[in-house]
Amino acid sequence: MQRKTKTSFLELVPLLHPHIRRLGWGILFMVIYVSCWPVLAWLAGQLIPSIGEGNLTKVFNVVSISLLVFLIQKVAQFLQDILLAAPALRVSQELRKQLFFKLQRLELSSLEKLSSGDITYRLTEDADRVGEVVYKTIQDTTPSLMQLIAVFGYMLWLDINLSIATVLLTPLVAILVSMFGSKVLKAAENSQKQVSDLAALIVEAIQGIPLVRAYAAERWLEDRFEEEINLHREAKYKNLSLLALQHPVVGFIEAAGILAVLIIGAVRIKTGELNTEGFSSYVAALLMLIDPISHLTSNFNELKQGQASLERLKEIENRPKEPLDLKNPTSIGRIEGHIEFKNISFSYKEGLPVINNLSLKIKAGEVVALVGSSGAGKSTLFSLLLRFYTTNKGIILLDGNDINTIKSKEMRRQIGLVPQQINMFSGSIAEAIRIGRKLSDSEIIEAAKIANAHEFIMKLPQGYSTLLQERGTNLSGGQLQRIAIARAVLGNPSLLLLDEATSALDAEAEASVQVGLKQAMKNRTVIIIAHRLATVQEADLIVVMHNGTIIDSGTHNDLLRREGAYKELCERQMIKDFPTN
Repeated sequence: MQRKTKTSFLELVPLLHPHIRRLGWGILFMVIYVSCWPVLAWLAGQLIPSIGEGNLTKVFNVVSISLLVFLIQKVAQFLQDILLAAPALRVSQELRKQLFFKLQRLELSSLEKLSSGDITYRLTEDADRVGEVVYKTIQDTTPSLMQLIAVFGYMLWLDINLSIATVLLTPLVAILVSMFGSKVLKAAENSQKQVSDLAALIVEAIQGIPLVRAYAAERWLEDRFEEEINLHREAKYKNLSLLALQHPVVGFIEAAGILAVLIIGAVRIKTGELNTEGFSSYVAALLMLIDPISHLTSNFNELKQGQASLERLKEIENRPKEPLDLKNPTSIGRIEGHIEFKNISFSYKEGLPVINNLSLKIKAGEVVALVGSSGAGKSTLFSLLLRFYTTNKGIILLDGNDINTIKSKEMRRQIGLVPQQINMFSGSIAEAIRIGRKLSDSEIIEAAKIANAHEFIMKLPQGYSTLLQERGTNLSGGQLQRIAIARAVLGNPSLLLLDEATSALDAEAEASVQVGLKQAMKNRTVIIIAHRLATVQEADLIVVMHNGTIIDSGTHNDLLRREGAYKELCERQMIKDFPTN
């Protein structure tokens, strides 16, 4: 079970270092903005008694000065906000970028445990919430805290005894805010989990609409969706209820405190220990504390919700990473294609081996087919060869080199892969074939011709510039399969890994692609995972796997003569052209 990550927003401070100059200017204007509050409190103390006395000249002078101070304050506030917004947004952007980059390097077994909806929510909503907290901390929480200190300092200067009475209420407010904050954090974590579960279900529902309709299971899916949105609503309502309760409770304590101060102030004026102007300034300053306290309370709640989001982001970050290259990896140049699996064992979960002490030699230029029932370990061999996972025991040699010592990117660039489940990025067909590699248009066209895709691509409205819709829904399954084959042979790879590369094609298309594949296989090592045995009868070597081990190997005819597992597989698939000799 993944251990819960404990983290803090202080870990994001290094992301602010590149923006230190802009932050410095922002803080300067923040100081100007905050400094205006005690001045305005003092001016209020001058204004209120003057109004009571009917001294219009003094009222006019004080109002004029107050307007000037307000103008200075608001200009400083604008400059503060505009200067501090960019660094805060940069932190959100950098955090999201770092997380996305780390997703590319996560160990696949760890990544596969996360739903696409959950990952999407973390990269969007959670990252946005963290960015919002960073922005509010810089732009709102910090000046509110400074305002609280500056104004309260002025109140201490006016009347220390009255200020002590005010401070006695502070622990009660702090305890209430902290108590609510811990509850809000727990409620926020539950609410965000429900949102990510809902997002995951939505992704599944959209992708599975044809399947649901085929089984007339619309009501079942609607019931699941209704259950999820009910759970989401309940979690969200609990969070909002806590916030709704907190504001009036804290607000009542604040109001009671202000009334208590007014009573104490009236007593001190009566005894002559405080004059009217001083008390008016004190009350004005006290009222100036309400807004920053309200902001700090609200921001504290958002901080707790943001902390839940930050922990979800860091939880991904702390998942196991794909094994890195060695400090000084081997550069092997052009791969010849000699492969040896040497006594390898591997398990995804401890105690449940998927590959068990398997050995296999493949010569350069050979076409080798891996056959066997589901769960035999065929796809796992592909993943181990591509170094998606590392063997628990034994080694895999490529041209005599342990693949763990080779530069992984250099090796992978020379391996063409056609997976059983075709994934296509949105963009043009040319971009889908190129997939980020710096290869020319002429090479893309040549690869498409090999895969028998060029002809249908040229018939499309924009040819190779035709845009693929999400999941390639504007092309047929066979067309997507041929684009995937073109993608695999692009760049002249030394090794081809084909996971039943023609499984999605009709008979006519399959025949033409098989011709193209034969051309592509020349002078290359090819490993085929075969589910339909009719496609691999001409392989140089057929390897029969069962429960992670090799139980037989040979050519098609050799295996049929042995009356073993391969012949049984052929009989199940009604392949009856057995040799008579």
